[in-house]
Amino acid sequence: QVQLVESGGGLVQAGGSLRLSCAASGSIFSIHNGGWYRQAPGKQRELVAHITSGDSTNYADSVKGRFTISRDNAKSTVYLQMNSLKPEDTAVYYCNALLKRTYDGAYAGAYWGQGTQVTVSS
Repeated sequence: QVQLVESGGGLVQAGGSLRLSCAASGSIFSIHNGGWYRQAPGKQRELVAHITSGDSTNYADSVKGRFTISRDNAKSTVYLQMNSLKPEDTAVYYCNALLKRTYDGAYAGAYWGQGTQVTVSS
């Protein structure tokens, strides 16, 4: 069963930092491209950052210069480093990734992680 396992959320004061991780379960899957989304109470889910298979990245304007998305292909993991956090960054953060099977390179589908809560206090 394919899973994306997220970790790293928590409570932090404004100005602090957190690093989120999103790992594809099992050694037979790699992350082709991936992104982080967030959803605050009463708001729609929005794209925060995205990274392609060629390591091209793009960010929401609200997080540019503060957040960095990266990947470790050997660990089939995508990260989101969040610095200078603000109360308005408070949300549930979800990763989304298109996976490939490592043994034949075939696409295995797009999956969502379970979500991790990030709370930034003022």
